[in-house]
Amino acid sequence: MPSIKSHVVSLVLRYSRKKAFSSPENLQRWIAYARKTENHQPPASLHQRLEIATRSVDGFPVYEIAPKTGEQKRILYLHGGAYVFQITSYHWGLIADMADRLGFGITVPIYPIAPEHDFHAMFGMVGKVYRQMLDETEAQDIVFMGDSAGGNMAVVLTMMAAEEALPLPSRHVLISPGLDMSLANPEVFEAERNDPWLGIPGGLEAIRLYSAGIDPSDWRISPLYGDLSVLPKTLLLTGSRDMLTPDNLIFAQKAGAAGVEIEVVHEQGMFHVWPLIDMPEARRARDSIVTFLASDSESFHAKAGELALQRTGREVPAHSLSAPLRS
Repeated sequence: MPSIKSHVVSLVLRYSRKKAFSSPENLQRWIAYARKTENHQPPASLHQRLEIATRSVDGFPVYEIAPKTGEQKRILYLHGGAYVFQITSYHWGLIADMADRLGFGITVPIYPIAPEHDFHAMFGMVGKVYRQMLDETEAQDIVFMGDSAGGNMAVVLTMMAAEEALPLPSRHVLISPGLDMSLANPEVFEAERNDPWLGIPGGLEAIRLYSAGIDPSDWRISPLYGDLSVLPKTLLLTGSRDMLTPDNLIFAQKAGAAGVEIEVVHEQGMFHVWPLIDMPEARRARDSIVTFLASDSESFHAKAGELALQRTGREVPAHSLSAPLRS
């Protein structure tokens, strides 16, 4: 049964944020207001917990988040916001929690957003960020994580990297991703009625603003129609009150049929990107993410230990190969 807090959050969203997606005009008004108030910088409290460095790619900030102690594994985190809104304190809260609990470094590009910029600028920038990560980190030690629009970007970026024969990330964590912008699935219209946050009219306007005239059914906009076989092992989190969920479940079926190892957390009663909100269901979702990614690290330690034994004839403890996971 959904928690009391989740019901309260749903009500607040329905009578506030959903208005932004009720019409193209409302979305434009919300964007104009957001430009006066948005601040992409990490909250001051994060600087006390984590090492934070900033650099620039194509004139846009990229934050490098490092826990006080940890591994060489890295997450490329692509924030949501319908391609038109900036990263928020809720995103930073999730990012800090993942850095603390996993001990991974996290790269956070503040990518160009619409309507000031479009698809080509967004992926031009995040593509450069990924190439720079590959210069420093093996692809097997890189995870793509994204929520909402950022989940879409994670999948599209992997497909683009595959086309360019670049090494691909080892895992995906997709939180309420938008994977089909074509509205080909009639179930989406029914799901919109139960969604306390998202709406089709404003969503279509956001797609128009960022897509640079690319057809919505093109895999670069709707990766559900791309080559899913190139995707890595994936954790997909989606809620029963999210209008994107019908397409997410189709994506999971198609990805599995294409040979992708995919785990789905389908949380009853949950709305869009609920793992970002401080409530019981979010804590449970974050535990699922940590388990999914930590198990990969444990497997990595075991394989590295086996390799060391083969090379030296001596057993090497896993903890001597890299810093232990934090929990």
